[in-house]
Amino acid sequence: MRFIYLLLASTLLSSTALANEVNVYSAREEPLIKPLLIAFSKDTGIKVNLITSDDDPLLERLKREGANSNADVLIMADAGRLARAAQYGVLQPISSSRLQQVIPAHLRDPQQRWFGLTSRARVIFYAKGRINPNDIRSYEDLILPQWRGRICVRSSNSIYNQSLVAAMIANYGEAKAGEWAKGLVANLARTPSGGDRDQIKALAAGECDIALGNTYYYAQMLFGGDSSQKAAATKVGLLWPNQTSTGVHINISGAGITASAPNKANAIKLLEYMTLDDAQRWYSTVNGEYPVTNKSLTSEQLRSWGNFKADTLNLSALGQYNRAAVKLMDQAGWR
Repeated sequence: MRFIYLLLASTLLSSTALANEVNVYSAREEPLIKPLLIAFSKDTGIKVNLITSDDDPLLERLKREGANSNADVLIMADAGRLARAAQYGVLQPISSSRLQQVIPAHLRDPQQRWFGLTSRARVIFYAKGRINPNDIRSYEDLILPQWRGRICVRSSNSIYNQSLVAAMIANYGEAKAGEWAKGLVANLARTPSGGDRDQIKALAAGECDIALGNTYYYAQMLFGGDSSQKAAATKVGLLWPNQTSTGVHINISGAGITASAPNKANAIKLLEYMTLDDAQRWYSTVNGEYPVTNKSLTSEQLRSWGNFKADTLNLSALGQYNRAAVKLMDQAGWR
């Protein structure tokens, strides 16, 4: 795929970078980011130096390196962790008229320290033939007695689950979020384990009838090249919860520019490049994620699932309420 980078006025006015390169710390797996970085280098002539690791080790590395860090861009797969990075002081405000214009306000930091680049929904999956999807309208329905012993979910250590509970705290308050966490634990079919793909596989295998998971894992299983994963995913359907209330819970992959960035101008160019139509379309087609700039760029596969109402809660709340969410999950016995 060919990417065309449009030089923006704001970028042209930026100061010259220290070198014709940009250094990226990424918590995204290399296959989910490297092709886009290669295209950026080809189109701009700017070399990209990529370091990948898990979210928390990258944050700790940035804190440890401090002002001596050579990192320019931090990419993470959850708004809660981006908010934590901002709280740690390892990110700086970004001045980019393009990013502010094309990325919705609820998908970026109010102080412009990080921006969402792609989005995904945390939906309810169900076993086809065993569950009538009309019987579940909301996340709140998952704690009804009829689902006792029928739900699969990954552990409370998952940032995705922590962010879902954090969003509930922001929307409904700690008391209601705590009751929901306790009710969900009471309805679990098994001890939480594995990732989102494992919950979908468990549904297909009959270990449970309902599961929580991110849409992009389901897309990668359903439309990817692994025949066993595709076979499991075809036995599973998804439904959009809370369509008459808050909307389905949304999270992002996103990025910020580090406080010590030696190549700030190039870093801004990279973030702006990742919001161009070709880049957003690539993310949707290859990674199974939703564009943040223009819904019309959504892949045909994702469009086949239909339209949905998304929660417009500002995602900075996921970081703000993360500690409270973890506490509630621990109190509920969510392990």
